[in-house]
Amino acid sequence: MLKVGLTGGIGAGKSEVSRLLVACGAVLIDADRIAREVVEPGTPGLAAVVDAFGPDVLTADGTLDRPKLGSIVFADPEKLAVLNSVVHPLVGVRSRELEEAAAEDAVVVHDVPLLAENGLAGLYDVVIVVDASPETQLDRLVRLRGMTEEDARARMAAQATREKRREIADVVIDNDVPLEELRRRVRDVWADLERRAHAEGHSSRQPRE
Repeated sequence: MLKVGLTGGIGAGKSEVSRLLVACGAVLIDADRIAREVVEPGTPGLAAVVDAFGPDVLTADGTLDRPKLGSIVFADPEKLAVLNSVVHPLVGVRSRELEEAAAEDAVVVHDVPLLAENGLAGLYDVVIVVDASPETQLDRLVRLRGMTEEDARARMAAQATREKRREIADVVIDNDVPLEELRRRVRDVWADLERRAHAEGHSSRQPRE
């Protein structure tokens, strides 16, 4: 099994890269999707979030009001740290369960938005960073996701810097390009991942200082 950590700044196009890797044959473990699952109604995770932030972060039907919670935590690093302390351990447990269920020769891609922020590079054989300029990120967030420029900038600022992400990368996929060029680049990366996965006795990367 080859364990791949995939990360990138918000709006860089990481989700598109993960979809393309799945189309190539990767097994995807999506930390964001799992993070939503562990705070669904009735879960201990949601109860812990309400304990930390109060019942106002719930909608009328008892589900998590994600936009409201986001507006609270992304403008306050201390509150974001509190949320992460609740959600991340639950995500870690579920991610390990899914990884253990994958085939022995699989390329398992962990889509982890906060890989750099949480110092997780050493957990993976290969770290892929999807990179785009801040101008491209901002444009995508405002134009495609409908965020206000203020909200988009706050979310970008809450993440690791572009330089910090690139420092931990074994592979950088530049996504300041049209979709067809991105597809070509991902196919090239996939060919390299398959070679690594099938190499005899491929060794895990060593944690970086």
